[in-house]
Amino acid sequence: MVNYAKELDKIIEERIKDGDGKRKTILLHSCCAPCSSYVMEYLREYFDVTVFYYNPNITEDAEYRKRVEEQKRLIAEYNRQVEEGVFKNMYSTLRAHKIEVIEGDYEPESFYRIVKGLERCPEGGERCLLCYELRLRKTAQFAARKGFDYFTTTLTISPMKNAEKLNEIGELMGREYGVSFLPSDFKKKNGYKRSVELSGLFGLYRQDYCGCVYSRKQ
Repeated sequence: MVNYAKELDKIIEERIKDGDGKRKTILLHSCCAPCSSYVMEYLREYFDVTVFYYNPNITEDAEYRKRVEEQKRLIAEYNRQVEEGVFKNMYSTLRAHKIEVIEGDYEPESFYRIVKGLERCPEGGERCLLCYELRLRKTAQFAARKGFDYFTTTLTISPMKNAEKLNEIGELMGREYGVSFLPSDFKKKNGYKRSVELSGLFGLYRQDYCGCVYSRKQ
């Protein structure tokens, strides 16, 4: 089995050793503010990060708005730290750059279309894999169109998500659209624990289900 956390470390180490002074750009698909908290804290030290919030699986408008606004609020807080050069209680240094954010289209009909017939599928099964592909495909398309060096997703930070499958889908989308997928297993090295700590530090709304109506029921 591939150790995706080590693969990520290797890529970052190679970039640091390269020493050309040029940062690579990365489009980070984010599922929510809590999951992105540690990932942004980590990646902003090494990349110019743009968060892409695309989650059509969130099938209630009020819930979607609540989550996307929380994402924007957290990024504004992170950017304020960079502007002030003060990173209290953060694992960040003056290498940290500001983070851009792009809100993708909110199109729950896209989610319903791809999972039709899988409504009774257990959480973590085929329905979820198709949902991952939907979100990563859109991210890869956008990254390729806008010329990003890499794309990746915060989804691997969740203990409930299959990091191996996510990386396989990401790599497939990367090959299809001609943009490099950054491998990850962000839950490793206490990444998930750190996301919980950061959620408390910033008072983040932590939802108790992934987003779709089926995950809420289960």
